[in-house]
Amino acid sequence: MKIGLETESFHLQFITGRMDIFGFIRKTAELGLDGVMINIVPWPGLPGIGTLESFEPEYLDKVKKEIQKYGFFAEIDTDGTDPKHLTEVIEAAHRIGADVIRTYTCMGEYDPDRLRRAPEDIKQIVPLLKKYRIKLAVENHEEELTDEVIQIIKEVNSPWVGAHCDFGNAMMAWEDPVEAVRKLAPYAFTTHFKDHIIVHDGEDYRVCGVPAGTGNIDLEECYKILIENSMLTRINVEMCFPYAIHFKREPGTGGVFAVGEGAFKVGQPPYDLNVIKPLDYYYPPVELLEQMIEDQEKGAEQSVRYALALRDKYCR
Repeated sequence: MKIGLETESFHLQFITGRMDIFGFIRKTAELGLDGVMINIVPWPGLPGIGTLESFEPEYLDKVKKEIQKYGFFAEIDTDGTDPKHLTEVIEAAHRIGADVIRTYTCMGEYDPDRLRRAPEDIKQIVPLLKKYRIKLAVENHEEELTDEVIQIIKEVNSPWVGAHCDFGNAMMAWEDPVEAVRKLAPYAFTTHFKDHIIVHDGEDYRVCGVPAGTGNIDLEECYKILIENSMLTRINVEMCFPYAIHFKREPGTGGVFAVGEGAFKVGQPPYDLNVIKPLDYYYPPVELLEQMIEDQEKGAEQSVRYALALRDKYCR
């Protein structure tokens, strides 16, 4: 099993200009990993396309060269199902040698209209996926139930369209993460390996990212399910810390009705609530930035060690 790293794991360095995609690729090599998952969802107020500066061929050729320098696999993370957008992403993926593209249907909040449109949108780009031998993986992002993702895959009915199995996102839709992984495993083309806790911020409960192995998700059980029930040959670490988000669906939507047990056990926020609220972690104030960048880097390194230890236990 190969282990890759998603750019989101170092988002604070990206959004402050301290890291670019070339630095990220080198960092991934330093961590002893096998590939990169490049997020191209735009960040507000920043130039470029997520962690890529552009889709210009000359630039993408340089990115491909850096990826090949380390013998890495490459994948791309995007969002939405607009055929025109996905066509551009597929062309860019082909240019850098990426063979899997992650996308999701809803854009920040649950949107049943987007879910309904998704199969017909995706069908339009299947011929291009086939041409370039690239797979499209539909993610249970934060808003979509695993059953909704599986329904899209079944409606498209193409070997080039499957699932992106995120270990933690099911929680935002009140779905147990282990059960979500179990459902998605047979369809999985790629993953996000991550950990979560539940915190209360003084106003409401939030799902909060933490370094792998320090949260509530039974990551070992999720890993074993994928080994036994999927055709995956890669696991991608996406360390979402510091990060917290509100629930996206009503309690009970995914089968869990309240916080308190298992993956939904309530813990202490990583930072003092008098200093920063969880929903402000992603774009922290200047006075906390250095500390949180340091914490994020340590968390990414911890998450990588945890993923590698599971690989050593079950795949060697």
